[in-house]
Amino acid sequence: MKRFVLALGILAAILPASAQTSTWTPDKAHSEVDFSILHMSLSKVHGRFGIADGQIVWNEADVTKSTVKMTIDVASVDTGVAPRDNDLKSPNLFDTAQFPTATFVSTSVAKADKGLTVQGNLTLHGVTKPVTLAVEGPTGPAQGMGGKMHAGFSATTTISRNAFGIGTKYPTAVIGDDVQLSIDLDVMKQ
Repeated sequence: MKRFVLALGILAAILPASAQTSTWTPDKAHSEVDFSILHMSLSKVHGRFGIADGQIVWNEADVTKSTVKMTIDVASVDTGVAPRDNDLKSPNLFDTAQFPTATFVSTSVAKADKGLTVQGNLTLHGVTKPVTLAVEGPTGPAQGMGGKMHAGFSATTTISRNAFGIGTKYPTAVIGDDVQLSIDLDVMKQ
């Protein structure tokens, strides 16, 4: 009898904890990473990457126990100018034959004034550096097509292209060093 009561106690402790977390994956058709970078010290060039894969494990009871892992499809880079996109994919810059994806893995999630602060490691071009995301969200949830619940997140950060070894032969007067990233995620509850 004591074993049965002990087993029930353990089960009761486990069930609420598992009910407090949910797993969300990106809706690739409605998620992307946009970037802008200064060109020739005159104007900004804008482009985008698609999201290849990812997962958010959301802890409803304690958001600081949530985790994020996203894979960015660097080979999908699109600036709207095919010759520039081909150069971006070449060994001169992203070298997508060798580094077709980038990954972000969170190390901490914290509440902030207008959302969340998510710190993590970004691996891009074979280099891993810490990055801090200022996150708005979640928005929703709302039921999407197919009956799955969807939520939204938007995040921003700035990274150094030189720190990731991208296009280091180009001086910052030609291609700026600061790259502004804007991430929009539509995620589906699994």
